[in-house]
Amino acid sequence: MSTFSFRDYSSKQVASSIRSACGMSSQVIARRAPSVYAGAGGYGARISYSVFSSGGGDGGGFGYLSGLSLGGGSGGGFCGDAGGDAGGELGHSINEKATMINLNDRLAIYLEKVRTLEASNATLEKQIREWSQNRVIVTQDYSAYWKTIAELQGKIAVANMDNASIILQIDNAKLAADDFSAKYENELAMRQSVEADIAGLKRLLDELSLARSSLETEIEGLKEELVYLKKNHEEELLALHSQVGGTVNVEVDAAPQQDMSRVLEEMRMQYEGIADKNRREVEAWYKDKFEELNKQVTTSTEVLQTSKSEISELRRTLQGLEIELQSQLSMKSALEVTVAETEGSYGAQLSQLQVFIDRLEAELVQLRMDMERQGNEYKMLLDIKTRLEMEIAEYMRLLDGEDASKFSSSTSTASTAPAVVNAVEATEPPVTQVMKIMIVEEVDGVVVDTREEMI
Repeated sequence: MSTFSFRDYSSKQVASSIRSACGMSSQVIARRAPSVYAGAGGYGARISYSVFSSGGGDGGGFGYLSGLSLGGGSGGGFCGDAGGDAGGELGHSINEKATMINLNDRLAIYLEKVRTLEASNATLEKQIREWSQNRVIVTQDYSAYWKTIAELQGKIAVANMDNASIILQIDNAKLAADDFSAKYENELAMRQSVEADIAGLKRLLDELSLARSSLETEIEGLKEELVYLKKNHEEELLALHSQVGGTVNVEVDAAPQQDMSRVLEEMRMQYEGIADKNRREVEAWYKDKFEELNKQVTTSTEVLQTSKSEISELRRTLQGLEIELQSQLSMKSALEVTVAETEGSYGAQLSQLQVFIDRLEAELVQLRMDMERQGNEYKMLLDIKTRLEMEIAEYMRLLDGEDASKFSSSTSTASTAPAVVNAVEATEPPVTQVMKIMIVEEVDGVVVDTREEMI
């Protein structure tokens, strides 16, 4: 970016146009005073000027503000056609005098403003150069931090994968624990059912034991009754034998009587058969029931032992799973704390980096605003410089053109004093125009080249 500075401008034309002199000589002086009227915003400028030339005979005269020259002579008129026109020409000359004063004042104000802007521009350029030279942009190398951040992000990703795997294992353990709980509940229900069956069988066994005791008691009673009957039968037989041996046989023609011993023997045999039959039936029924109960008790005992062993195994498995679950939960809590601490630490570091980035962005925005403001000021100064160059060029063109025309008219109307005119023109200093252009090249806010050009 290049910066233009309008340094110096010689105002010798103002010095040459503003004169003050008093003398009693015949002279002809031609001056000009153009003025630039700028439109709104500095556009649409137009130039107006006024020229007045007067001459007098031998007498006193004076020149004022480079645009008005008055002279007096014995004729009491101006060096023109006749002295009778003096009244009208005097009022016209006074108006032109005020116009020239206004124009010269405005030109002086413009030049003063240009000098002020040049001084301000020089000060700003000096401050910009000093700021650019003194400001050292320190760029910090964050590559090591980014490497550490990448490593930690990788570790966090691995920890997240491990955490997900642990969570999956925990879920699987929970599902297995639920399955084992369901199995445990089923086995517990089966055990309770078996225990209820065993309790029922025990009650049945008690009832059978009572029935067996009752039957054994009946058998003992029947045996005692049988012994008693046998004893009575023997006694009756003995009594009958004794009666038969001590009596006379008397034959009676009657129906034969039954043999009592045989009848008793038959009865005995019948009762013994019935008793044996009942005993065998009771013993067989008891043996069958007892064997059945023994089989049921054995089966129930085996099932109970199997259930107890399975329950014990399930309890051990459940305890192991609970211990593993607690360890996994502890590991999960530790990993969550580690992840939270890591996130907090790197969150703080990222916040610091973000604050640093925000500060750099704010500085960059401020630099851009300063550059934009300086660019606007440069454009404004360049615009002012261009307009002033145009005004100065037009002003000098008008000065050069009217000097030539007025000089020729003055020599024709005031031929009586050519030497004085030549002397006055010779004593005026030459009009010079000096223009300096300073070009400053900047790259990223750093001044790389500065040079001046004379126009």
